[in-house]
Amino acid sequence: MTGKKNIRKLRRRNGRKQNLVRGAVHLFVWTGVAVLYYTGFSIFFDTPTEYMLKHSTDGLRREYTVLTQRYDSLAMVLDNLSARDRNVFRILFESDPYDSGAVFDPTRKTTYESLIGRSPHQLKSELNNRLDRLDVRLSELNDTYLAIQHQVDSIGRRCNGIPAIQPVINKKLTLLTASYGMRIHPFYKTLQAHQGVDYTVPEGSRVFATADGVVRDVAMRNSTSGQTVVIDHGNGYETSYSHLSKAHVRKGQRVHRGDIIALSGDTGLSLAPHLHYEVRYHGMRVDPIHYFFMELTPSEYQRIIRIAQSGMQSLD
Repeated sequence: MTGKKNIRKLRRRNGRKQNLVRGAVHLFVWTGVAVLYYTGFSIFFDTPTEYMLKHSTDGLRREYTVLTQRYDSLAMVLDNLSARDRNVFRILFESDPYDSGAVFDPTRKTTYESLIGRSPHQLKSELNNRLDRLDVRLSELNDTYLAIQHQVDSIGRRCNGIPAIQPVINKKLTLLTASYGMRIHPFYKTLQAHQGVDYTVPEGSRVFATADGVVRDVAMRNSTSGQTVVIDHGNGYETSYSHLSKAHVRKGQRVHRGDIIALSGDTGLSLAPHLHYEVRYHGMRVDPIHYFFMELTPSEYQRIIRIAQSGMQSLD
């Protein structure tokens, strides 16, 4: 009997434990459900307090917008009134009104006080002295302007003496066959400095002066360069045009940029009809390609640079 009683007690204890566990599980489940419900309700629905706060903020925002618009319109009206008042003051008193709203400046206050304390005769004398000083300053500025204008004009004239175009018509940039730099000589088959550019043009093509200048020399056919025209442009610039068939200028003649000075040819030590063109600055030969800026756009300049870097064969 004692054993049966112990078994019943044990069962009652186990039942109570199971009830407690079941109750705890139910409590956690309902608590989770309540939390999820509250969270979902808070996300999708506003409480009365939240609803009132949101709508009160919207009302404040609308009122702020209306007040801002009224402020802008009132500021515009005040600016117009202020401008009209200044214009009326200028018409009546022929002077600018004193700006009482400006930042306080002790120097301006002292100036006004000193002017008020002076007699009309003193003010007139001081005004005449200031006008005399302004006349002197204006004369100095005029002399400075004339000097600057003279320098600008002289610089403009010197610019006409800078080689700035190609010596032949080469709009498509296809006639350049050899550039400035080290090239294989067509006859000696050795690497030599090619100190100009070659244009493959038919014999008898027109050759143009690339800048204003004076013809310094017209060489005959008894040289490796063939018939050559050399032009002195001043400011240290010279240009030469070689392997010509005929020269249209004489030594000492004045020429201008774009004048026809010769016809191309095949004279001298030349592999084929072409024009060899050089630019010299203070006696040093420089790359002529960088002096075509007057007729080439930036993209065309980049293109002719790429052509010059392609390693072409010289013709002289």
